[in-house]
Amino acid sequence: MEMKKRITLELRNRAPEKVTELVLDNCRSSNGEIEGLNESFKELEFLSMANVELTSLARLPTLSKLRKLELSDNIISGGLEVLAEKCPNLTYLNLSGNKIKDLSTVEALQNLKNLKSLDLFNCEITNLEDYRESVFELLHQITYLDGFDQEDNEAPDSEEEEDEGDEDDDEDEDEAGPPGEYEEDDDEDDGGSDLGEGEEEEEEVGLSYLMKEEIQDEEDDDDYVEERGDEEEEGVQGEKRKRDPEDEGEEEDD
Repeated sequence: MEMKKRITLELRNRAPEKVTELVLDNCRSSNGEIEGLNESFKELEFLSMANVELTSLARLPTLSKLRKLELSDNIISGGLEVLAEKCPNLTYLNLSGNKIKDLSTVEALQNLKNLKSLDLFNCEITNLEDYRESVFELLHQITYLDGFDQEDNEAPDSEEEEDEGDEDDDEDEDEAGPPGEYEEDDDEDDGGSDLGEGEEEEEEVGLSYLMKEEIQDEEDDDDYVEERGDEEEEGVQGEKRKRDPEDEGEEEDD
């Protein structure tokens, strides 16, 4: 009861003639209608009344601009002929989870000339032999039944189509956008050319710092070579010192 009052208050606080989409899921109907939903919603294009315990569509207001009607998970078993009179421009009708059992009930939808998509999922009628073939044969105007066409191709999602359109626009912008990338590259080059001498020296210092260990290793190697060179030189000098007396003796003998 509280849910019903809340929905009714919401409807009263809005200007019905400006509403194009209305979702009344999970509220409770009374005698086949929801209080506050009436013919003043003349601009309504989308209406959802899922799980509102509807048993009949007899009290549905006339909504001539309505294109999509969601009536899933109710207790509707017949009386679908009123839709052609009250919602003649329907293109999408969802009756899944209702009490529709036979083809004669669905036959009443033949007068919805603009109907393209019909959903009867979880209705008893889906258990009939050749159910899909029979419905497509009965309703020539529809393209999709329970989300698939006669060749089992899935119906496109309108939101996905919009997303794909946005992606295409982004791709076009990317294709037309290389000059921007080049400008960024030019900016980077200009930035590099503006570096002062001090900044270049800092970069060199930074690089040498990173290579500090390698430089240290090279210095150690040089020290080791120099030490060996000094030792060899001292050895040679020692030999010279040893030879000098002999050489002097030979000179005296001569």
